[in-house]
Amino acid sequence: MEEKEINFKVKISEILIGGKKAKLFHLDNGNGVQVEISSFGGVITKLMVPDREGISENIVLGYDNQEGYDSNDYYFGATVGRYANRIAKGKFELDGTAYQLANNDGNNHLHGGLLGFNRKHWDAEMVESENSMKVKMTYMSPDGEEGYPGNLKTTLTFELTEDNKLLLEFESETDKPTILNLTHHGYFNLSAMKETVLGHELVIYAPKYTPVDNELIPTGELVQVANTPFDFNKAKTIGERIAQVPGGYDHNYVVKEQHDSELVKMVELSHPGSGRLMELFADSPGIQFYSGNFLDGKLTTDGINYSQHMGLCLEPQTFPNSPNEPSFPSARLNPAEKYRHRIQYHFSTK
Repeated sequence: MEEKEINFKVKISEILIGGKKAKLFHLDNGNGVQVEISSFGGVITKLMVPDREGISENIVLGYDNQEGYDSNDYYFGATVGRYANRIAKGKFELDGTAYQLANNDGNNHLHGGLLGFNRKHWDAEMVESENSMKVKMTYMSPDGEEGYPGNLKTTLTFELTEDNKLLLEFESETDKPTILNLTHHGYFNLSAMKETVLGHELVIYAPKYTPVDNELIPTGELVQVANTPFDFNKAKTIGERIAQVPGGYDHNYVVKEQHDSELVKMVELSHPGSGRLMELFADSPGIQFYSGNFLDGKLTTDGINYSQHMGLCLEPQTFPNSPNEPSFPSARLNPAEKYRHRIQYHFSTK
């Protein structure tokens, strides 16, 4: 069989964010998928994916210019940590010691605090690979940063393959017991923002979800999704029952009830008009589905107004507020252990 020639293209440019230089990596796999990744915040700023006609368009929300990511109140395309999602009142306890984190979401801690991983400069470089393109980033979070214990070293690898897969892998080590929950916070719209995501068809392979209180903190229960508006085990449009969910979807789905290292398909997201299909695989116990409820029309990018539901997030994770819920999968990381988390996006058409 004749081997197909691989037409990878890489471009690296320098950008200025927060008065410091960052790197912007533009990766092109030659098959219609291109991704732009910033070393500031480990952010995916653009993701070009072909439709069924072969036309590649950007399918993620972002800012017109890189300076927007210096605040990034929406967490567009960001790497979030040390703890993705919410921790009630910013409090948790480890081995009898109480810790207080910044409360940057009302009474609660969200996505790592005031200056989380999404607003840090990461060291970044290309890594040689035969059948893909890899960008490796590292960040050393000092003991006490945002209130978290332990010096934490994190490595994040982005990999774009020739067969239209985008693979993310996180690895972390600590010198003190700590908590950790890292994820990617991309806002996807497979119509390339020509319409909201309410007409997208979604499958989430999860039998249960974690209900939340009025501050979006889990109640501690695991509830069956069957016969509720939260059931996406068979494909349904996002808009079909969203009116039955006060405020819209912003909930953690229980794929597994405990941590293990198995990579499983969690989600299929498709857009009938363009034919684009995104399959999401991860090894975490849960995934947060957020239907872009807080997009408020205050931002316009490339002439597109980001009104409510213009993008959605699918965030593989440990459950929100796990440090305060003993029955939830543990978010604890000890010295001599290695945290590892894999997320994969497979793009195709149907």
